[in-house]
Amino acid sequence: MAKIRIAVLCSGGGTNLQAIIDASGRGDLPSGQIELVISDNPSAYALERASANGIKSAVVSKKDIPREQRERIMLGLLEENGIQLVVLAGFMSVLSANFISRFEGRIVNIHPSLIPSFCGVGMYGLHVHEAALARGVKITGATVHFVNEECDGGPIIAQKAVEVLDGDTPESLQLRVMRNAEWVIYPLAIEKVCKSLLSKNNV
Repeated sequence: MAKIRIAVLCSGGGTNLQAIIDASGRGDLPSGQIELVISDNPSAYALERASANGIKSAVVSKKDIPREQRERIMLGLLEENGIQLVVLAGFMSVLSANFISRFEGRIVNIHPSLIPSFCGVGMYGLHVHEAALARGVKITGATVHFVNEECDGGPIIAQKAVEVLDGDTPESLQLRVMRNAEWVIYPLAIEKVCKSLLSKNNV
């Protein structure tokens, strides 16, 4: 069976990468295969996760390489490995319009809120959960969306709600959103996109 060749771009721990790997191991990602992990951080634990699962990886350091050059290298890696879908999983580099246009409709991201709430420039990681708690919302969650030139502005693929509990801290809320939403819907959304790409023969 044909599979969409996936690259996962990470900057940190790679918990969403692990969720996708685990889903694949359970047979929940029949239409896609992770072929490559790219990190802009040489210390990212995501690289260890890739190695432990026999997935090819590469480092294109944000600290050492200017963005334009970094993106040229990444695009080269994606082309060399025949990548058809780019999955952002805690990737902290902002992609240029040029990069995005090369993979139009083929880059997905997950954001730890119910977009359009608590999203956009500066809203990442714990900042999102701090903002949710400061606003006093009772429901938050996660959103999978296609990536376009607007930060967190691409079409929504999937969302899942998570209750905010009394006494929550940004850290406890972050963990609940990851466990109950991000790690659940991201693999399912990726499978949906891969299946769609295959069905359109758009590979």
